[in-house]
Amino acid sequence: MRQFTAVVNPTAGGSTGAAALLALARRLREAGAELHTEYSRSLTHAQELARDAGRQGRVVLAVGGDGIAGGIGGALSGTGAVLGLVPAGRGNDFARALELPTEPAALARILLEGEPRHVDTIEVESAVHDRTVVLGSVYAGVDALANRHANRSRLLRGAASYYAGGLRAAATWRPARYRVTIDGEEHPHTGYTVVAANSGYYGSGRVIAPDARVDDGLLDVVMIEDAPRRLFFALMNDLRTGAHVHRPQVRVERGREIRVAADRDVPYGADGEVDALLPVTLRVLPGALRVLCRPQAREPW
Repeated sequence: MRQFTAVVNPTAGGSTGAAALLALARRLREAGAELHTEYSRSLTHAQELARDAGRQGRVVLAVGGDGIAGGIGGALSGTGAVLGLVPAGRGNDFARALELPTEPAALARILLEGEPRHVDTIEVESAVHDRTVVLGSVYAGVDALANRHANRSRLLRGAASYYAGGLRAAATWRPARYRVTIDGEEHPHTGYTVVAANSGYYGSGRVIAPDARVDDGLLDVVMIEDAPRRLFFALMNDLRTGAHVHRPQVRVERGREIRVAADRDVPYGADGEVDALLPVTLRVLPGALRVLCRPQAREPW
């Protein structure tokens, strides 16, 4: 029977992380599993707890949103340790890409019986920010500014906070001139954002890269070009389904190593946590992380 260490972000999703774990813990223990719970004081502390548990051969449960999932997943990347996700934050986008449920009984079954799946991670390297590894996506431009506004929101939660943050960011954004290099080939770009996506989702369920796969060894690079503001808001609406990729103002490339720079101080973010300025270099780490997912040879749950 599996042994689990749950690392909880006590503030995720308006303090729902602890509540989500309580509902899940009873089912794990009733099945005979051993579960230890650790409450993190910071993302760095959560990563330390996760590494310690991984070295002991325990399954590490990241309880919270994309920030703690990306932070812990990054810390375990390349170690051989197994990660389990307990989605309990604002976005939960990487869990969404893996089609993980939030309902406790269904999630407990995956954690108890699921097979570790090898997924890719993203190495993020910047001259002014410590090297880090994340899971879902790195985005540079208006969406990084929107995410900053969403993280600072005290009144709105979930998708509403990201939408409000996006409106606020777009209202003041000036198109930036980017220098995007993908596997050594330059792609000049002027516009709103550049997103290097491992997962297809970001911003609480927005489908930024509908063809992205977490295990294909590639990053989908989505570039939204300069356009009238009214059209940009239409593009934001298209993100609900991924239809924006069919517009002429959106370009999608793929690659293994991406460098993004700009003609001014442009913010970039990663998994809702990293908040820094360009330039940044990204490298995909193929199959570097093992994550518990649905058993493959079973009927749909």
